[in-house]
Amino acid sequence: MPKNPENSRPERVAAESPDIRSELREQLRALIPEAFAEGKLDAGKLKALLGENGDAGPERYSFSWAGKRDAIAMLQLPTRATLVPDCDKSVNFDEAQHVFIEGENLEVLKVLYRSYFGRVKMIYIDPPYNTGNDFIYPDDFADPLDHYLRITGQKNGNGDYTTSQVDRNGRIHSAWLSMMYPRLALARQFLREDGVIFVSIDDREVHNLRMLMNEVFGDECFAAQIAVVNNLKGRNDRTYVATAHEHLLMYARANFESLGLPLTSKQIGEYKEEDKEGARYQWRDLRKRGGADTRLRRPKLYFPIYADPKSGQCSLAQSAKFSQEIFPTKSDGVDGCWRWGTNKVKMNLSILRATQVESKERWNVSYRVFLEPNGKMRVSKPKSLWIGPEFSTDAATKSLKAVVPGVNNFTPKPVDLMKAIVVQSVDEDEICMDFFAGSCTFAQAVVELTKEDGVGRRFITVQFPERLAEKPVGSELVTIADIGRHRIARAIELFDSQKSMGGKPGGNGVGVRSFSLATSNFRGWKGVAEKDADAVATQIEAFADSLVPGWKPENVIWEVALREGYSLTSRIEKMPSSGKRTFWRVTDPDREQSFVICLDDALTLEAVRALKLKKDSLFVCRDAALDDTLSANLALQCRLKVL
Repeated sequence: MPKNPENSRPERVAAESPDIRSELREQLRALIPEAFAEGKLDAGKLKALLGENGDAGPERYSFSWAGKRDAIAMLQLPTRATLVPDCDKSVNFDEAQHVFIEGENLEVLKVLYRSYFGRVKMIYIDPPYNTGNDFIYPDDFADPLDHYLRITGQKNGNGDYTTSQVDRNGRIHSAWLSMMYPRLALARQFLREDGVIFVSIDDREVHNLRMLMNEVFGDECFAAQIAVVNNLKGRNDRTYVATAHEHLLMYARANFESLGLPLTSKQIGEYKEEDKEGARYQWRDLRKRGGADTRLRRPKLYFPIYADPKSGQCSLAQSAKFSQEIFPTKSDGVDGCWRWGTNKVKMNLSILRATQVESKERWNVSYRVFLEPNGKMRVSKPKSLWIGPEFSTDAATKSLKAVVPGVNNFTPKPVDLMKAIVVQSVDEDEICMDFFAGSCTFAQAVVELTKEDGVGRRFITVQFPERLAEKPVGSELVTIADIGRHRIARAIELFDSQKSMGGKPGGNGVGVRSFSLATSNFRGWKGVAEKDADAVATQIEAFADSLVPGWKPENVIWEVALREGYSLTSRIEKMPSSGKRTFWRVTDPDREQSFVICLDDALTLEAVRALKLKKDSLFVCRDAALDDTLSANLALQCRLKVL
């Protein structure tokens, strides 16, 4: 027995999601330790360190609304919820790299906080638009999980929200902003340093949403407000103007680099020339054509290039051969500027060509642009206006009805809109997320893109199990979440049927793991109504086992994995054992970490020694399975955590 067993007490597996307030405090302490005294933040000292002494001074711009404090409190409140797997509603669960989650998205995001903090490359959301009525996401500050369980009929109560548009007016803008704030704040925590978020919205809240996102992400992260034309004829829902578009807000973090959009067939057709090796190219004007691109503004980009009038070859030095002097002069005679400086022109003389403008004495210089530089197809820069039949509401509805023929009263987003967002943002093996998933258009787009461009992106989608106002004819689909799951499964089925090689459904990781939001498998201490010794003793006895009655091993293991920050694509494998004890190994390939867990009600040191755990190996078991001696020994042998 160890000499000081009291110094080797095991840790407990966290029973709830992280306390965001504590995490922020620790981050601030690590960054500015001198702002803390005796473990507490000294706000005055922090202001002094930042050069903000006192509150006196001019008024500052700020953005607020009724209920903002409660919205912040909702963000900070930890959750005791968990996720449980549903293999029957999954496609190729063991190999799948995609994830679908049924549940209230704020609670789900909190559950996923440890596992996906700073790991998501792109987030897209299409939140419920504010029509002035209530929506399915009203947050109950006292107990949001209990509210969710009552809404979905998983727990008895008088919860009567069964549609996303309950007819109750009031709190129009404030309620919507309070709903959005904590979800966007968590979304920011999920994004990588090179991540990006897109949000669809209409005219009613685009101004408020932009101010809210400026506050959450920082106005320096604003990248674009894209107009998406989804009804070219326009809707007659406004008195003066027929609305023809919606908005797509884009906020990018500091290190984000756009991957661009694939060229259209028309753009590819513009590369009509071929060199000796058969590489296709086109000529582009070396002179910048913008009205602001002048010699006055860019004097270093104004210099002469000399050309051979016979061959069109170019040089920076004038000679008998290169006798034609060319300046970047605009068509109106104003001195313009080149796209490149002298150094770049000197390095690329071989791809320049001078030509005389027909019927004029003016000369132009062009440079060669290849379709596939370095063997990779060129892309185009996204514009601030997206227009085309593929972005229309009609195209979106047809796409959904191809999967669920009898569906009505649904306004999904177009698949091609989702593809345009994904291809410019997400590369191989990167994670993208949609936590207002609806009918899962976003997920369908990711699956189809895997087939089209071969890039193995991964998605996580979250959808509330909101009941459909009208069940599709001939279908057993009851909720919007059902439609989303069905749509993903259908997209995977089509992917498999069109693969050039055979294989089982959902092979090569193209499958989806389905999870649902649920109450924790860990007992929560509720205390007693009165200070009664017998009542306290009874409660303590009931909590001798930390797991709730009827717990299932798989559900407990997944909850522990999430509390420890493991991905939803982790593997759970039962370990071979010659004894009576059952051990599982949980492995997260993304983070190259694993742990071993045993849920038996009793353990022996010999059984654990057979696992050959190392000092840094994590081993999890039930507290009730250990006596003091075994607990102390295991805590010295490995990283021990108990339930």
